[in-house]
Amino acid sequence: MTDLFSPLRIGRLDLPNRILMSAMTRTRATPDNVPTELMAEYFAQRAGAGLIVTDCTAVSPQGRGVIRGPGIWRDDQIAGWRRVTDRVHAAGGRIFCQIWHCGRVAHPDMRDGEIPVAPSAIPAKGDFFLPSGRVDFPVPRELGIEELSGIVADFAQATRNARAAEFDGVELHGANGYLHDQFLQDGSNKRTDAYGGSAENRVRLMVETTRAMIDAWDAAHCGVRLSPSSYLYGVDDSDKRATFGAVIDQLNALGIAYLTLLEPNAKDAEKGVQIDHVAETFRSRVTVPLIVNTGFDKAKGDAAIVEGKADAVAFGVPYIANPDLVERLRRDAPLNKPDPSTFYGEGAKGYTDYPALTEAQPA
Repeated sequence: MTDLFSPLRIGRLDLPNRILMSAMTRTRATPDNVPTELMAEYFAQRAGAGLIVTDCTAVSPQGRGVIRGPGIWRDDQIAGWRRVTDRVHAAGGRIFCQIWHCGRVAHPDMRDGEIPVAPSAIPAKGDFFLPSGRVDFPVPRELGIEELSGIVADFAQATRNARAAEFDGVELHGANGYLHDQFLQDGSNKRTDAYGGSAENRVRLMVETTRAMIDAWDAAHCGVRLSPSSYLYGVDDSDKRATFGAVIDQLNALGIAYLTLLEPNAKDAEKGVQIDHVAETFRSRVTVPLIVNTGFDKAKGDAAIVEGKADAVAFGVPYIANPDLVERLRRDAPLNKPDPSTFYGEGAKGYTDYPALTEAQPA
């Protein structure tokens, strides 16, 4: 029987299991966005995952939206990431770099005064964390149509840089209210040019970016992440089934290595989601390996795979506190409890100091 512990081929990678580590922001890079030795230790500790996906990694200075978040547009960043991939590979793991542009989800005070950009001049909802405290999001600058080819080129270069850093592939962060999600959904995209209006136009930037990433490497090394039910930072769409169906169809046609779909979380559910069961809704349309994420435990993950709703399950928070999550799930061992106060910050506390299961501990 195929379950969480069965092997899976994604692109050109043979994964030993279907328990993947989801991309998660942890803010342990340097203030100028260079991956650190501590990050190398963190990811190497979790090399038992079928596949690791890194923190969201900015493709350009304009794309930055996280304090102490990593980037991949400079040589020193590539060198930092190569130390990470070397450690992961030495531990027997596989790792993709999630490449990303924050769009409107940023603040000038962490970007030398630069105003964030977006498909339309509509501010993100919520607030932004600065060392001085939380502040409202500013009204972003609407991107000119002539600027979009440069953003696509940044993702192509980031893909080449990830290859130079010896990653096993790249994932386009097309989810969670960031730039590509902002273009995709009509609540944040009010453009009237070739990148706005119809769903066919709104998927254009996502598809052009993915195609450029494929041209920079190949389809077998490129995945995409989408969140059809997320309301993060105020993204919304009048017809999510149609919009996300349209982009899924086009990504299928490109033959990408995999597609990750996020199920709604508790905060999404409070707002009343259009799509309660994302994997079930889109499973029949997805022709590439399908990864599901959000709210899964061992039982739910096994059920999703056994019932054919997904090919693999990505775990987020459980991997924060359990570097050996695969072994713990295999043995039905207790899980360490995560400390939310250390999810973001600096240093090893709550990052690399969670204990692994030992043979001396009862399963």
